[in-house]
Amino acid sequence: MLPPLPARWPHYTVRVSLYRDDGIVLRTHKLGEADRIVTVLTRRTGKIRGVAKGVRRTMSRFGARLEPFTHVDLQLHTGRTLDVITQAETIRSYGGPLVIDYPRYTAGTAMLETADRLIMGEKEPALRQFLLLVGGLRTLGSGEHEARLVLDAYFLRSLAVAGYAPALEACARCRAVSVRAFAIVAGGVVCGTCRPAGAAVPEGETLALMAALLRGDWATADASRGRHRAECSGLVAAYLQWHLEHGIRSLRHVEREPVT
Repeated sequence: MLPPLPARWPHYTVRVSLYRDDGIVLRTHKLGEADRIVTVLTRRTGKIRGVAKGVRRTMSRFGARLEPFTHVDLQLHTGRTLDVITQAETIRSYGGPLVIDYPRYTAGTAMLETADRLIMGEKEPALRQFLLLVGGLRTLGSGEHEARLVLDAYFLRSLAVAGYAPALEACARCRAVSVRAFAIVAGGVVCGTCRPAGAAVPEGETLALMAALLRGDWATADASRGRHRAECSGLVAAYLQWHLEHGIRSLRHVEREPVT
């Protein structure tokens, strides 16, 4: 025989875990018929993936605010597998000046993909990468510098933040100051003794441009010649993809500086 029901059921408190953060939308993809999964690089939490319910419906409250290149203020509810986005407010949209300029748009897309690939774990704070991405998108949209220069500077600095900065002034292996080549597998420039087979032999101006982009010397970068920019872009792209261990798909669409 079952025991009698208690006169009063005990009161249970259901705790709903909400948190707030701001970040840059990196990418989105469809979920079901009306939802989207949104990947965001946030200021405090790091990279997160959240479900935005109903955003693909025409009457969605905040669907347009959760597009790539948008800096958004988010409120999320912690879920079992994916968090749920409950509020979204636009802080700034960097996409406006980019979508009307193909070189800048493709460079910006490559930035978002690189940020997504470099930061592997979710909810691991990555403030420096976040600030670097915001600064890169702002500079790209301003039109102050050639798009590919901005992209290469972003690549080099994001690699440096991740701990993969290339050696550009002394041999990556023996620290000799007399460098002869650039070897991706060695970690940057190498001397004649340490030079492995297949190492590239860039012009000195190309290496100077790479160093200028890494330290933010825009006067030197803007004054560089087209052929040195093209050579620099090739080396930087190869170095980045070596460390990521896979390609950046967006790079195939990025327009290169004409060789002059």
